[in-house]
Amino acid sequence: MIDFIVTLVATFLWLVSTSAWAKALTDIKIATGHRIVQELVPCNQEVKCYFDSVTSMGSLNVSVIFGFLNMILWGGNAWFVYKETALHSPSNTSASHGQGGIPPPTGI
Repeated sequence: MIDFIVTLVATFLWLVSTSAWAKALTDIKIATGHRIVQELVPCNQEVKCYFDSVTSMGSLNVSVIFGFLNMILWGGNAWFVYKETALHSPSNTSASHGQGGIPPPTGI
């Protein structure tokens, strides 16, 4: 049961941290976009500024995708750990022989 709880916590933390990283990456893309030239003070006065390009952020996008894929793997792991707990298949201790259970087989 402890393993199941730890796995659920790890899965939740992967979800939260990957979502936070995805949001931060979106903010970075917005902050370094083509509008940054318009916000620079020297570019509005006497100097003419041009936006050339931004460094490729493909590897950062891949890191977000792998973060969500890792969270899915943790979720799958949680499912298999859940199947091993008593929550999935509770033991049948109340149906013993004296309480209406099936008696053990006798000699052949």
